[in-house]
Order: sequence, then structure tokens, then C-alpha cells
Amino acid sequence: MTGPGRDHGGNLDWAKARYGGDDWIDLSTGINRVPYPVPDLPAEAFTALPARAAMDRLLEVARRAYGSEAPIVALAGAQAAIQMVPMLRAPGLARVLAPTYNEHAATLRASGWRVEEVPTLAGLAGADLAVVVNPNNPDGRHHGGEALLALRDRVGMLVVDESFADPEPGASLAGEAGTAGLIVLRSFGKFYGLAGLRLGFALGPAAEMARMRDLAGPWPVSGPAIAVGTVAFQDAAWAAATRARLAAEAVALDEICRKIGWQPLGGTSLFRLYDTPDAGLAQEALAEARIWSRIFPYSRRWIRLGLPGGALEWQRVAALQDGQIAHPT
Repeated sequence: MTGPGRDHGGNLDWAKARYGGDDWIDLSTGINRVPYPVPDLPAEAFTALPARAAMDRLLEVARRAYGSEAPIVALAGAQAAIQMVPMLRAPGLARVLAPTYNEHAATLRASGWRVEEVPTLAGLAGADLAVVVNPNNPDGRHHGGEALLALRDRVGMLVVDESFADPEPGASLAGEAGTAGLIVLRSFGKFYGLAGLRLGFALGPAAEMARMRDLAGPWPVSGPAIAVGTVAFQDAAWAAATRARLAAEAVALDEICRKIGWQPLGGTSLFRLYDTPDAGLAQEALAEARIWSRIFPYSRRWIRLGLPGGALEWQRVAALQDGQIAHPT
């Protein structure tokens, strides 16, 4: 079951209140559970307002990591960018490729846009604003750059949310983001496993990025987030090793879940989606093992799991295939 309000993962407090216990593994999000090792930070990262030079350095290394020369804005997570997108133009018709992360449609509606959720890329054509999450959450559906660039020319503005794109950087459109009509959103916290830092980016045309910068105000990102992000983006060896580990572990998680009786439906190497006869019962059974998962209001069969982190978490998840989970029928 999911908690009240907007439907999100990460609602572990709700799970604890319902089921009790403290020894939970939270697999309800797509956040890397083997995070980037936070370096020692200078005291001024906490005590001083972020300096312009430090922010400029962060933007430089982020742009390099994303393979882009486009104007870029740092924000308090990709969610902050999602909140600002509706304010970049006067409200009109927005179309969102669905099912997907529900904040896009919800935020646009709250800002006065007329929102239509459509099942195909072609269905987005003609919108004043179109949103594609690529790769998609929760099914990992991916659309090639050629198809997305063709769509850009058939809508007023195309927003591509690449929050889960870090494991496959070659699939990103960040390098095209400086062209008219295309905005790319990126998340730092998911791949680097540091969601609590609240760091994300928008890349796009200069006018739209200037508007977002104005909306964000003078200090949109904390000193610690700037310092950690600047170091992490330059650690190419860690990123390469993490991509390889996640790819292998996604295969391993699929195999465990097949033995439970669930059919893999896709996902990314940060989360996996499974078909099960009754997702609600499956989530209940996982909760009894103090493993929190994600289910969706639009499907009674889909359950999503992030990847476990470290040997002990993998042991607990692997034990499920030995009959320590109910097999809903």
C-alpha cells in the first residue's frame, strides 16, 4: 500500500508506522544505495553563503559531465526544476507521456495548464508544452534522440526529464539542450546516492535558463551541495565503476524476482519493474520482511524495486527467493 497524498516512493515513515520495526531496507525509490563517498568539506561550505565562483565551478564540471555546452542552472533537485517549468510560459495545453512520474502533470495543473496524459510519443504533437521522462519511471521506456528531436519541432517546448539517465550517458540529449524549444532536466542525487543534498540541473536555451535562475533566487543550492557535487562530477573512475556495478546488479535482482514468480517488465539499472498477480499483496509480503517497495495507483500488478546496497541488504533480498515471501495468486 502507499501512503496518503501524492503518490511517491520514499514514504518509509508511513511504512514504519503501519508495519512497525526499524531495520528497513527502503527500495521504494530509484536512489543508488551505495552512495558517492562524501569528502571532508571546508567549514565555509556550512558557514558562508555560497560564492559565485564556487557555483560557476560546479556548473562548469556539471556541463562537462553531461557533455553539454548549453546554458545550465543548478537547483535544489530536479524537483525544483519541475516546479518552475510551468512558469516559463503562459499556461496552455500540456501533454505528458504517461504513465510516468506524477509530479509533472500535477505541477502543471496546479499552475493553470490544461494537461493531457497520452500513451505515445506521437500523441504529444501539437502541445504548447510536452514532457517526456527518458528513461521513463517506472518502466524504463527509452526514446532515441532522433525521435525526440523530431518531436521538439512539433511542440511549443519539449521538456525531457533525464533524472535516471546517468547510467547510460550516451542516451542523453543534454548536448542538444541549447537549441530552441528543448529543456533537459538532470538529477544529481539519484545516481550519486545523495538525494538529501537536493541538487539537480536544468539545461536549455538562454532565455528559459535566465528565467529559471530568476525564479530560483540568489542562493538556490547549499554550500555543501556545491562542494560535494563539484568533487563528485570530476570522479570519472567512480562513475564508471558504479555504472558497471549497477548494470550487473540489475540482472541479479531480475533473477531473484523471477524465482519469486515475478516477471521483469523493464526499468533502469537504478530500479526494476515487475509484473506480479497482485502488487498490493506483494508489497505487504515484502513489508513483513521489512523491505519497502513501490506500487502504483494505475496498475494492480506492477511493483518496482530499487537495487539493494551492500552485501547485507543483498542477502536479505536474496533470501526472499527461498520461500520467505508469500506468493500471491
